Amino acid sequence: MTSPDALGLRCRSPALVGVLGGMGPQATLDFLQKLVSNTPAGRDQEHLPVLVASVPQIPDRTRAFQGRGESPLPALRANARRLVAGGVDLIVMPCNTAHLWFDALAATLPVPMLHIVDAALDAITARCGEAVEIGLLATSATIDSGLYPSRSRRIRTSFAPRWHVPTVAEQADWVTPAIEAIKAGRTREATSLLLNAGDALIARGASALLLACTELPLALSESALSVPVIDAGEALARQTVRWHEARPRRACTP
Repeated sequence: MTSPDALGLRCRSPALVGVLGGMGPQATLDFLQKLVSNTPAGRDQEHLPVLVASVPQIPDRTRAFQGRGESPLPALRANARRLVAGGVDLIVMPCNTAHLWFDALAATLPVPMLHIVDAALDAITARCGEAVEIGLLATSATIDSGLYPSRSRRIRTSFAPRWHVPTVAEQADWVTPAIEAIKAGRTREATSLLLNAGDALIARGASALLLACTELPLALSESALSVPVIDAGEALARQTVRWHEARPRRACTP
C-alpha cells in the first residue's frame, strides 16, 4: 500500500493557490513569475502549488464598465468555479479593473480571495509612508470608477494619500494607447507613452507612482523614473506568498 508521504500533495500539503487570469495573458505570466521570485524557496518542492485559469476571452472590463460591452462577471464566476473544482484554497485575480466585480464574485465562492487594492495600499505604506502623493496609472475604468481612492477610504481609514490621475487627454493620448500597445506586443512604443504620462503626474506633485494595471510593468520600470514605483501586481504576489506561509498545512488523509 502506498504511504501518504509518497502521495506528495495528499500529505501535509501546502494550500493550493488559484490564479484567475488571462486579463491579459502576458500580465498573468508576469504575475506567476513574481510569485516565484517572491517565494523564499531553495528547491522545487518549497514553491507555491498554483492552479491557473488563463482565459483571455473574458469580456473586456473597461468596455463593460463604460456600458459598451457585456459584463465579465459570468465568465469570472465560471472560471473561478473551475478553480474551486480543482481544489484551490485561495483565489487571486491579477487584473486591477476586474476588481470592480470583486465583491459580487467573492460573495459566490467558498474560498477566500485577496484584493489587489489592499495589497497595493500595504505596499505603498511600507515603501512611502501614509502621507504620500500617489500618481495613479491604470485603465480608464479603474480611474473613472475611483476603485483605489474609494477602497482606501473604506478599508484604510488612517491612510489618506493624495491621488493624482492623468487628465482626460493624457489618458486618451498616452495611457490607453500604451495598454493597447502592450497587449499587441509593442512594448517599446508603450514605454515612451507611459514615460510621458508618468512625468506629467510627477510634475503635478506625485511623489510616487502606482502601476494599477498589471500590463504596465511589462513596459515601465522604476529605473526610468525619478520617483518610487509601486507595482500592484507584485504587491498581490507578495501578499499571496505571505498568506500561503501563514496558513497551516493540511493533515494527511487516508
